[in-house]
Amino acid sequence: MKVTTVGLDLAKNVFQVHGITDEGHVVFNKPLRRAQLLAFFERLAPCLIGMEACSASHYWARELSRLGHEVRLIPPIYVKPYVKRGKSDAVDAEAICEAVTRPTMRFVQVKSVEQQAMLSLHRTRELVVRQRTQLVNMLRGLLAEFGVVLPQGLDKATGFARGVLEGAVPDIPEIGQDVIRVLCRQLLSTDCLVRWHDLRLQVVARADPRMKLLRTIPGVGPVTASAIVATIGSGRQFRNGREFAAWLGLTPRNNSSGGKERLGSITKMGDQYLRKLLVAGMTSRAIQVKVRPDKGDPWLRQLLERKPFRLATIAMANKTARIIWAVLTRGETWTPRHA
Repeated sequence: MKVTTVGLDLAKNVFQVHGITDEGHVVFNKPLRRAQLLAFFERLAPCLIGMEACSASHYWARELSRLGHEVRLIPPIYVKPYVKRGKSDAVDAEAICEAVTRPTMRFVQVKSVEQQAMLSLHRTRELVVRQRTQLVNMLRGLLAEFGVVLPQGLDKATGFARGVLEGAVPDIPEIGQDVIRVLCRQLLSTDCLVRWHDLRLQVVARADPRMKLLRTIPGVGPVTASAIVATIGSGRQFRNGREFAAWLGLTPRNNSSGGKERLGSITKMGDQYLRKLLVAGMTSRAIQVKVRPDKGDPWLRQLLERKPFRLATIAMANKTARIIWAVLTRGETWTPRHA
């Protein structure tokens, strides 16, 4: 019997494969060790392979595609309804095999090696930014115990840290001074790591033509542009800009029934990192419009007059997401309508 569809349940060492024929007959459902996986699919005739989208799925998708197979990645949340009962590798592989054949199933685009390398830069940057925030908060908290209050702002904290390392230690017990020196040294080191990641992203954003196009959009800088290109590539896996905005979780939650339309807050589905970058960029734009109304976008200025501040920034992030999709898919520089 010729296998036409395979459900592959990924793991670290033991993988589960579930294969069926064109008529739906089960040919095999068995575990494979990691070293056996590629050899098994080399012997198999080209077929459709379904996998859940996870950290290692893009690597295996590229490897299996080189063997002539058609590989499709499915969001795990869309596989769950096809699990009949219980939880095991065999049941999961069967559910994946069933889900990948559905005509209305949504799939995740396989990322290239370059995209994953760029995303690794973003992930490590996000890590060191969080570590820097933790260090600043710890430094503020310990100093407040001794009545020393640091002014608000990252520059004030790093300036204080440089002063401590130069000898301007606050008048506190010797043990406390040693702890403050260690924190200040670690804070400045982490701040240098963040700056290195920012410079590396700027270099990449200047070299990639797609990132150059995205940077013509107001509120989209090198960090946001590189993150979007590394995550969605060309953006052609989305049918339109609204679908991309919905994937980011920037569209209202729909809870309509009985002919009555009920829209709630945004869904917050999809990529949290991209959504955060877009909202942060639009928040910066909104603040600029409040300070200099004559320099801002008329649409955003009127929106801020009618709606609450946070609602306006989310609406602007939604609109920017649709613009981003149009710029990526058309390959054209963004130009404002009123220009």
